Amino acid sequence: MSKRKTFSLAVVAVVAVSLSAGLSNSAAQGTVQRNAHAARSQKFDAAPSPALQALVNEAARETLRRFSEKKLAENQLAITLIDLHDAGRPATASFRGDERIYTASVVKLFYLAAAHRWLEDGRLKETAELNRALRDMIVDSSNDATGYVLDVLTGTSSGMELPPAEMRKWQEKRNAVNRYFASLGYTNINVNQKTFCEDAYGRESFGRGANGENRNKLTTNATARLLAEIATRRSVSPARSDKMLELLKRDFSGASGDPDDQGRGFTGIALKDYEGARLWSKAGWTSKVRHDAAYIELPNGARFVLVTFTEGHSNDRDIIPTVAEIVLKKMGRQ
Repeated sequence: MSKRKTFSLAVVAVVAVSLSAGLSNSAAQGTVQRNAHAARSQKFDAAPSPALQALVNEAARETLRRFSEKKLAENQLAITLIDLHDAGRPATASFRGDERIYTASVVKLFYLAAAHRWLEDGRLKETAELNRALRDMIVDSSNDATGYVLDVLTGTSSGMELPPAEMRKWQEKRNAVNRYFASLGYTNINVNQKTFCEDAYGRESFGRGANGENRNKLTTNATARLLAEIATRRSVSPARSDKMLELLKRDFSGASGDPDDQGRGFTGIALKDYEGARLWSKAGWTSKVRHDAAYIELPNGARFVLVTFTEGHSNDRDIIPTVAEIVLKKMGRQ
């Protein structure tokens, strides 16, 4: 019997701001203690599966072979698969699943979950404007909406440079989402930056670090864990998970004139021949990376999370659906 393994993904302390400093006031400590208790009571454990590992290895190997002429290398691909067919006993496998990679817009999934935690705890008030921003952040992948959501979550705002002491306080507040996911046992991630169409300026630029050392970073393991928690209604609460899923659902039918359509331009490409399949996802792309985090349900009862990150091949739009195609051939026969 395989030893069960907890997906633990931890947050990196950044820009000289220690985690303990961010937890200095009693209110923050109380929140972290409640989150830690919730994490223990609803801990997401996924058992390593030799069969799934063979499938992920095959998907990685075959994808690398098909795109060898385009020089896709092992260090430019990461994959995590979580089988949720038996939600009480999820199984998992990955290829470079613990590698930290720039997130692009996939980080918005983490800001969505954090916002619902804040709302559940009464730290935020639900308003029409906040709901509009959450919807636009996930459905349309709006960077402006994401900036607003992160400001609301952390009590910070963009603007001119700050003196060093004020900048340290600003960065401490900006790390609120990092502290939340650390309290849940997530490791090896950094989620404290806004997303931009162009570039960061002022305090946003300083907060990101002179060499980008504080940029958002995720692993496919961390991303798959969060999406699996949402899919199994364990993220924050069943009702809040349902609200998140409502925003994440995608239509992958038909054609789209937008090559970056989140439903028709990523994992959804591989689903077109699976009548009755359903898709929930959050994609991300820049000039350097192309990612997708997908939760899929098939008519045969298969339910799984598939997260694929690629680097250096953002214009090779067939890499992600190729991984999905190989996984679907196996999962579709269960």
